[in-house]
Amino acid sequence: MSNHENFEPFVKHDQNMPEFTFKAILLGTILAVVLGAANTYLGLYAGMTVSASIPAAVISMAILRGILKRGTILENNIVQTIASSGQAVAAGLIFTIPALIIVGAWTDFHFWPTAIMGICGVLLGVIFMIPLRKVLIVEEKELTYPEGVACGEVLIAGEKGGTRFKPIFTGIAVGGLFKFIGSGLNMLKGTIEWATGLGGRSIYFGSDVSMALVAVGYIINLDVAFLVFLGGFLGWSVAIPLLGVPVGMENAPMLDIAWELWSAKIRYIGVGSMLVGGVWSIISMRSGIAKGITHISKSFNKTEAAKVKRTERDMSIVSILVIFLLTITIMVFLYNYLTESLKLGIAATFIMAICAFAFVAVSSYLVGLVGSSNNPVSGMTICALLFTAALLLVLGFKNGNSIISTLGIAGVVCVASCVGGDTSQDLKTGQLVGATPKFQQIGMIIGGVTSAFFIPPVLSLLHKAYGIGTGLKAPQANLFASITKAVFGEGTMPKDMIIIGVVGSIICILIDELYLKRKNSKFRIYVMPIAVGIYLPVTLAVPILIGGFIRYLVNRKKVVEESKDPGILFSSGLIAGESLMGILIALFIFLKLNLSISDYFSNNVIVSLSIIAIVIGSFMLWRSAKKDQTID
Repeated sequence: MSNHENFEPFVKHDQNMPEFTFKAILLGTILAVVLGAANTYLGLYAGMTVSASIPAAVISMAILRGILKRGTILENNIVQTIASSGQAVAAGLIFTIPALIIVGAWTDFHFWPTAIMGICGVLLGVIFMIPLRKVLIVEEKELTYPEGVACGEVLIAGEKGGTRFKPIFTGIAVGGLFKFIGSGLNMLKGTIEWATGLGGRSIYFGSDVSMALVAVGYIINLDVAFLVFLGGFLGWSVAIPLLGVPVGMENAPMLDIAWELWSAKIRYIGVGSMLVGGVWSIISMRSGIAKGITHISKSFNKTEAAKVKRTERDMSIVSILVIFLLTITIMVFLYNYLTESLKLGIAATFIMAICAFAFVAVSSYLVGLVGSSNNPVSGMTICALLFTAALLLVLGFKNGNSIISTLGIAGVVCVASCVGGDTSQDLKTGQLVGATPKFQQIGMIIGGVTSAFFIPPVLSLLHKAYGIGTGLKAPQANLFASITKAVFGEGTMPKDMIIIGVVGSIICILIDELYLKRKNSKFRIYVMPIAVGIYLPVTLAVPILIGGFIRYLVNRKKVVEESKDPGILFSSGLIAGESLMGILIALFIFLKLNLSISDYFSNNVIVSLSIIAIVIGSFMLWRSAKKDQTID
């Protein structure tokens, strides 16, 4: 296991090779801007972004090692680290800032406020993750960071070549082909689903058709995969039937009823659960956070700093404090400018700092469970919205400026959460390859800050060309706009569902701590994966469970080191292939190139092909993982 105390990275701590070089920084920054812009459009169009780490790593290897013939694995790692920050900033901004357009506070995107919110989110996301690195990346054994592992294996396989690269290359081909047939040709369903009525209540069944999600399930193992599925089962197979039929939908299809109940009710149970789970995660990690701060504080002492291994060296505590104070000062001026109230600006900055630290910690934990692509950042941002709005109301702020403050806080927190989660995935990759954490942390800041200057004009261009909220639906931003208006008296919100989530999570924690933990039970009820399962559509949890079950069947009689498990390598390839093809298809969408051939086939044929494809892909993963010899 990569977090074992005797773990040795690919590049040993006493080896010195080119890492933080000019060509790596330049290439990474260019990719950060390009991939950030691509994900800006994709996120507004489809409500999702594509992880940039693996595509950037592959592009870097092709350019530095293929064309220039002189790139090292550590330089390639720096390129993917810097490049991935652009996607993280794009996700954080497009999920929140367009809400200011939708609520009518802005008529167009203001360059400096948007850029500054992105920059401050980047800075806080990186520096708040630094004290958490040791406890989450090194010591926490249940966190696998599936996409970080996948990216690390791709880099190592590219460096070593030979038999190690074969399962990854095969996985890339299978994952890319799967994604192209599904999203390019539209010959596979994104989701296979149906619902039936039982006693006038909706009973739902469904699954996403994604080999990348199956691969995530294999990497995170059955225990966590089952908890995510359990959350989805409780939400969709227990809560939805209990809620019955919404008023006005008595004659609607059962499938529409199920999705309406999840969107309007069930996901808020997940929000309440994540709120409690997030607080509990921070409480549980308190000693680890203290150790992390102590570790960083050694940088004050040059003698102690010299003893820290290269692979354990973070940014200095002086740098962290300077960046923090600078960020806080900038945010006070920004919120004062946005709200025209210094008192409200100071209050907003204080709330933002608390929320940013809390949700960077939660986000960094969650991506270790389910990966960056499945990280429920929108759920964490809803928590931040609710917490912010409640505090502002208690402090006596209730006007149009309060809505702007709330969404402005949510924007910074969302960017910080996205960047924090992405930073943790990149640091996991760095741990595997033997990178210097300090250089990765600086790289994230460089890529993120640079991208923050380019995303506002891209947003403005897209708004003028398509219309935010109309031509480009911006689903998350619409959700945040409606929640914010509801909190400040211009709509409704299911507070009872949030309370149910809070109470249910507290009960789970008590059962786990007072009974299962004391009994040394192998099965534990961890709140966060269950909360994620409730908040996300259950269709994501089904392929994740399949992947976890495949790994259980393969490894129940043997223990294979992750870096030598053919199933891990094949899974890494599946994630890489789908990510690369996802970027290419996003380009097709932007250029309005329609490759779909689904009109020539019936829906039943496409559904059948989808089932066959997921079965064949899962079988290929099982066969690859079943190989007797491990990869050297």
